[in-house]
Amino acid sequence: MENKNFQESKIIVVSNRLPVSVTKKNKSFNFQQSPGGLATGLRSLKQKKKTIFIGWPGYATSKEKEKDMIEAKLKEEYSCYPVFLTNKELERYYYGFSNKTLWPLFHYFSAEPTFEESEWETYKKVNQKFFKKVMEIGGPQDIYWVHDYHLMLLPSLLRKGLPQSAVGFFLHIPFPSSEIFRILPWRTEVIDGLIGADLIGFHAYEYARHFLSSALRLRGYEHELGSIRVDNRIVKVENFPLGIDVKQFKELLEQDRIEKQIQEFSERIDAQNKRIILSVDRLDYTKGIPHRLKGFEHFLKNYPKWHGKVVYIMLCVPSRTRVKAYSQLKEEVDRLVGEINGRFGTPDWMPVYYMYRSLPLEKLLPLYSVADIALVTPVRDGMNLVAKEFVASRKDHTGVLILSETAGAVAELGEAITINVNSKKEIAQALNQALKMNQKEQKKRIKAMEKRLWDYDVYTWTQSFIDRIKDVKNIQSQREHRKLNENLKKKLVSDYKKGDQRLLLLDYDGTLISFSSRPEQAQPDLELLRILIALAKNPQNTLVLISGRDRLTMERWLGDIPCSMVAEHGGWLRKKPNSKWEMLQPLSTEWKEQLKPIIKTYEVRVPGSLVEEKEYALAWHYRKSDPELGEIKSCELFDHLSEFLANTDLQVTHGNKVVEIRASGIDKGNGVKYFLRQKNWDFCLAMGDDWTDEDLFKVLPPKAYSIKVGYGPTQAKYDLESPKSCRNLLRRLSKK
Repeated sequence: MENKNFQESKIIVVSNRLPVSVTKKNKSFNFQQSPGGLATGLRSLKQKKKTIFIGWPGYATSKEKEKDMIEAKLKEEYSCYPVFLTNKELERYYYGFSNKTLWPLFHYFSAEPTFEESEWETYKKVNQKFFKKVMEIGGPQDIYWVHDYHLMLLPSLLRKGLPQSAVGFFLHIPFPSSEIFRILPWRTEVIDGLIGADLIGFHAYEYARHFLSSALRLRGYEHELGSIRVDNRIVKVENFPLGIDVKQFKELLEQDRIEKQIQEFSERIDAQNKRIILSVDRLDYTKGIPHRLKGFEHFLKNYPKWHGKVVYIMLCVPSRTRVKAYSQLKEEVDRLVGEINGRFGTPDWMPVYYMYRSLPLEKLLPLYSVADIALVTPVRDGMNLVAKEFVASRKDHTGVLILSETAGAVAELGEAITINVNSKKEIAQALNQALKMNQKEQKKRIKAMEKRLWDYDVYTWTQSFIDRIKDVKNIQSQREHRKLNENLKKKLVSDYKKGDQRLLLLDYDGTLISFSSRPEQAQPDLELLRILIALAKNPQNTLVLISGRDRLTMERWLGDIPCSMVAEHGGWLRKKPNSKWEMLQPLSTEWKEQLKPIIKTYEVRVPGSLVEEKEYALAWHYRKSDPELGEIKSCELFDHLSEFLANTDLQVTHGNKVVEIRASGIDKGNGVKYFLRQKNWDFCLAMGDDWTDEDLFKVLPPKAYSIKVGYGPTQAKYDLESPKSCRNLLRRLSKK
């Protein structure tokens, strides 16, 4: 059902290129719609609601008259709004930073990128240019869908310009591992640019995982089940594998002219008694074309029985000819083709038929249909729709797809023969296996893959992404209702002023003060001490400071505050200011010597982690360790200790970057029950930041104000963003 919040929304699609290309010939302009599957899928949104497109029209001009004419026609006839770029901007932003820095780096060609400051500055300038155009057209109620690596700074610009708007971003190329991505000098700016979106989409789970890892390692953005908490927002990171328009392929295959071409091709091939191997690529170093040719050469060398019986049709579409790496690639491909044909060819057989040109889909379909094998072997690819197009073109469901394991499509097309593109032997063996495969096996594989293409075509992809943006905005809206906004703060302050008997239950680490890399560094600053002393000295207040820290540390840091305290998560109570500490229940320390060696091994195995020994507890902190290693090892330690401590009176807890062992029944809820029983409180406020504070929230009276500092599942009624927000609220109370 359409969410009421989005019924009046426009969908504004922003990409480097418009789905309409503008060219000029003989003083007249030609407007050509893109035939690509992505453009088709995006245009399909128009059937359901107003969709407009923003992007470069493919034509650079400085003449205002030409710009006005182009813009008027694009707006009126195609719902497109052009962003005009100068030749200098194209050189530095598109050919430069986008395709000489980001493209090779994101495809794992780490030796290829150039890192020019001037190109980065132009990249930022062009992203600002796109932002300016968006702001001319859109409003806060619209949905913005930004596409690809050319515009990775735009989401954060939109977030600042339209804070409440729905922003999605989709990357159509791979996102590299954090070890590769960190090579980029401007890596943090790129991550922060993307984090401006509400939903960040990738073709494959692997790329989403790499982004989450980079966001964590390089910017400290922690994630849970694909959700990143940024300030007061939830950002979702998910994979959406791009599909194709299967219906369009099937309809074209039924057209008389296409059927006639297929028939003519088939008769010609049957007369020659040849099996056809086909590949279709842009001439790009990420496509593995030289690897494939060397693999084919290895096949001819080691399987001579196929000589004269196979023809490899290699269609390469010219691409980025102005970039030096691409012209060098063409020279290498030309040489390899010549060597293979010269070595193995005969007067009546040419092994490789090489076409360096672009073909429209109508010309390509007959090739897909008559080929026996599609050889799709990118070194690294975001998705690779050629593999899907080949499957969709098989009318009789015969044919074999050979796919490299580094293609984004491999996760969906599991019935293909998969190979390592760097292994000539594997390519040769796969070709031999494909040529020998019987039709029953071929049909079984093609049908399974085709069904998947029908289930998740380009239209499903498009709609599922838009629907997911709406879902994320709804989640954010629900969380916004839990946020302690200014009106609720005023009510809280008003209720506080009315109360004669007020109980304040405040967690320390992560609530009153931000976490430090080492526990001993989180000492209270002078400002915090002043706020707490002012609250504690108010005769109407009973202030209770609660912590997982040991009582000696609390006494040393906070002992001058005339308040009550709860230490070690409720193990120790100081019931009144300056009174003696009392143990909540009799505790033993004998177990510590047995468990200390276990927990110490993790301190050694995880650099940066440390063991904190408390009076009646042991804690393993990993805040300063590698974030992913720390999370993995903390879960491992938690499972290990949970199993080891089963049927004992000890419990293991997993808190915020800490795993702790303590006696069962010791928790913050039990620790504060004494104070809750003392009076019939007029006003009660409790604050905490992690799951150890949930025990505190559970025991509060119904009218109490319970506040979680940070975001996540909680028993608390309200959320506050950070310790800074918490401190600001307490400062207001301290002045009443």
